[in-house]
Amino acid sequence: MRIATKFGFAFAENGAEPGGLCSRPDSIRRAVEHSLRRLRTDHIDLHYQHRVDPEVPIEDVAGTVGELVEAGKVLHFGLSEAAAATVRRAHAVLPVAAVQSGYSMWWRDREQDTIPVLAELGIGLVPYSPLGKGFLTGTIDATTTFADGDFRGRTPRFQGEALAANLALVDALNRLAAEAGATPAQLALAWLLNQHPWIVPIPGTKSRPRLEENTAAASVELTAGRLAELRAAADQISIVGAPYPEAQEAMTNRDAPLATT
Repeated sequence: MRIATKFGFAFAENGAEPGGLCSRPDSIRRAVEHSLRRLRTDHIDLHYQHRVDPEVPIEDVAGTVGELVEAGKVLHFGLSEAAAATVRRAHAVLPVAAVQSGYSMWWRDREQDTIPVLAELGIGLVPYSPLGKGFLTGTIDATTTFADGDFRGRTPRFQGEALAANLALVDALNRLAAEAGATPAQLALAWLLNQHPWIVPIPGTKSRPRLEENTAAASVELTAGRLAELRAAADQISIVGAPYPEAQEAMTNRDAPLATT
């Protein structure tokens, strides 16, 4: 078993005013101690910065995690939603083992910036929301409504005309999945697994059947021709709307100005 967890949001127990981001060195150290206690372990295998803090130089963050690595409390350093330039700066101080980022057939922006840098530096990619927050499972259509507490109800991509336009990708995925003898979710995951051997998606689920369905995606064999069909289908469809609610979008580091040492 390997344990991965995160730091980087402001909590009172970590010496920060609750709300927003906080990756000050003292806050990182406190976050690690609290995680070790709650997880009942003496080390964290992979410790991610949850979101890049524009107020703290990434070099200071990497240096602090490096001290924790030297102390044996953390084994590997990771970043989440960090842009290419940020990854380079962090990696120059402490090797980055993995970057967690949204990546799927309907969110491919990282192919233009971060993924080439990860390939160059030998860093793994851990895509979250590999099924597009449920969109690529084929269970959402133009009539779908979301509960009050479901953040998709506040996400532009799931709203009105944007949702209707984006369903073109689901239609293509449904067709190609049927031809491949797989479910749409399995095909979407298999597509990710076939991009690079160092990509390990982490689909979330609350049910055993979905877990078994997702796991079976590793057995879906995709020929070069099928992969080309999938990419062509994705290339031909322009996804409409932002992938996050406005508040979350603001915390996504896409080469935004950051603090420097």
